[in-house]
Amino acid sequence: MPGTVYRLRVILSGISPMIWRQLEVPATVTLAQLHEVLATSFAWSGEHLHRFTVHGREFGSGELWLTDPSTVRLIDLGLRERERFTYAYDFFSPLQCWRHDLRVQSITAPRPRRRYPWCSDGARTTPPEDCGGPEAFLALRQEHGLWATTVRMAELTTLLLEAPPTSTVREVLGEAIEELPSLLYWSGIDRFDRAGLNHTLTTPLTKGTH
Repeated sequence: MPGTVYRLRVILSGISPMIWRQLEVPATVTLAQLHEVLATSFAWSGEHLHRFTVHGREFGSGELWLTDPSTVRLIDLGLRERERFTYAYDFFSPLQCWRHDLRVQSITAPRPRRRYPWCSDGARTTPPEDCGGPEAFLALRQEHGLWATTVRMAELTTLLLEAPPTSTVREVLGEAIEELPSLLYWSGIDRFDRAGLNHTLTTPLTKGTH
C-alpha cells in the first residue's frame, strides 16, 4: 500500500566483518531516490554507474540503456517480506564493484512523527569508495590493523606533546601530517555514526519524485 514503509536490511557483499545498514523508506520512494538513500547511507558519492536487479529486471544508470529508475517506485516491484534484490555500485570493473544485498524485513505502517528515510540500525564504517573494491579493501584493512594504527597514532601524539608550545602541528609533524586522515579513518573503522547518518538523511530526496 502507498502509505506503508519498507524496512530493508542492506549488506555490503564480500566483506567481513560485515558492513550493513537497516533502512526504513516509504513505499512510494522511486528507485532513483533509493539510489540516493543507499549512496548517503554508505557514504558513496553517487557518481558511478549503478544498477538494481529485482526479479530478473534491471534498473539503473541511463547510459546503460536500463529501465529508468526514476519511473519505478519500490511499491511497484511487488516485493514481499523476506524477498531479496541487489544494488550494484561502480560496477564498470567486476573487482571494483560494490554489491549490496537487500532484504525486505518488513512492510509496516509509518511511525508517527518519524521522518523517512530513516536508519534504524547498522554496523561499521564504509570502505573508501575508490580503494579498488572488496578484496582491495580487505587487504588494506589487514595492512592498517588496529595495532599498527594505534602505534603510529601514539608516535605522532608523542611528537606533539614533546614539541615546543609555540610550534604548529605542521611544523612538528612535517610530511607525517598527511597520514592523519588515513589514521583517523582506520582507527574508527568499526564505528558507525547512526545519528549522524539520520541527520544527513533529513535532506529531501529530489530525484524521481512522483
